[in-house]
Amino acid sequence: MRIAFLGTPDFAVACLAELVASGHEIACVYSQPPAPRGRGQELKPSPVHAFAEGLGLPVRTPVSMKTPEEIEAFKALDLDAAVVVAFGQILVKDVLDAPRLGCFNLHASLLPRWRGAAPIQRAIMAGDPVTGVQVMRMSEGLDEGPVLLSETVRIDALDTVASLHDRLAAVGARILPVALAAVERGGAIETPQSDEGVTYARKIRPAEARIDWTRSAAEVDRHIRGLSPFPGAWFEAPSDKGPVRVKALLSTVEDASGAPGTVLDDALLIACGEGAVRLLKAQREGKGVQEAEVFLRGFPLATGTVLA
Repeated sequence: MRIAFLGTPDFAVACLAELVASGHEIACVYSQPPAPRGRGQELKPSPVHAFAEGLGLPVRTPVSMKTPEEIEAFKALDLDAAVVVAFGQILVKDVLDAPRLGCFNLHASLLPRWRGAAPIQRAIMAGDPVTGVQVMRMSEGLDEGPVLLSETVRIDALDTVASLHDRLAAVGARILPVALAAVERGGAIETPQSDEGVTYARKIRPAEARIDWTRSAAEVDRHIRGLSPFPGAWFEAPSDKGPVRVKALLSTVEDASGAPGTVLDDALLIACGEGAVRLLKAQREGKGVQEAEVFLRGFPLATGTVLA
C-alpha cells in the first residue's frame, strides 16, 4: 500500500523499518521538528526523522498538522493508509479522513487502559502485571478507536521503562504489518473498545520524579522502575558539600523496616513507609549510571544516613 508514517521516538523506528521491509511504499514520513538535545543543546532530528533520512525517504516536520497548508499537503499524497506510532500530535478529522482506508495507530497498552501519552510508565507505576500493544483504527477521540490486533506482554519484577519499551517495540513492529495486511485484503476485524476500565496515562510531570520514602516499598520500587531511565526518580543525599541529587534507576523490594528514608545497611537498602527497597543502579549529578557497588565506592552512604 501507499502509506504515510507518522512517528517520533525510538519506539516508532522499528515499526517504520518493518513497513519498509514488508514492501509498502512510504509516500512520506512525518515527525516532530528537530529539538535541542545533549549537553550542547544542538538542534537534532528525532530518531524517526534520522532513520527515514538514512533510507532516503521524504520527511516533513510540521509544528502543527492542523494548518490548512499541512492538511492539503497530506491529502495530496493520495494515500491508501496512514500509520501513527507515538507521533506526538493530535490529528484533525480532515487528516484522519484523507487516506482511502483510514489511519491506524499502534499503542503501547491494552486499551481502554492507559489511553494517552505515557502508557508504559503508568503501567509499571500502577503495578500492572501485564500490558501489551494494540493496532487500532484512529478516531477523533484520544485512543478511542476500535482495535484490530492485540498482543499481551508480561511486566516482570525488574522491568524498567527501558526494558519494557524495547520488548513492546519489537512486538509492535511484528504485529503492525499483519494488521495492515488484513486491512488491505478487507479481512480486518475491528473490535470496539469497552466503556469500562478506561484510564488515562497522563504525561509524566517533573514534580512526580522525587521519591517519597514514606510510601510503601512496593510503590517506591514501581516509581523508580517506572521512571527509569528518564526522567529518573531521584532523592537528595547528604554530603560534605551539601545535598547531592541522586537518581535511582533500578531497585527491588526487601522485607526490612526503619524510619522512612533511612539507610539500613552499607549496600543501599533504604527504609520506606512499609518495607524497604534495595537500590541496584544509581546515578549522581555529573556521573554516569553505576551499579550499586560501584556507586558506593565513589559516594558511600553509611548505615543510619537519613535521605531527604
